[in-house]
Amino acid sequence: MDTDDLEPEKKKAEQKNLEVMSIEALGGYIAELEAEIARARTAISLKNEARSGAESVFKS
Repeated sequence: MDTDDLEPEKKKAEQKNLEVMSIEALGGYIAELEAEIARARTAISLKNEARSGAESVFKS
């Protein structure tokens, strides 16, 4: 079984129309995206740590 099968299906987010956004709004949008990327990287790091811990238990 693939672990991806356990994850709920995600709907693809609609892309925002960047043409109608102001420079300030685009800057805010980028900041939101960067915050979400940082959150995802933290989740990946935590999952890698958990995996490493589990692998060390089973290698013993």
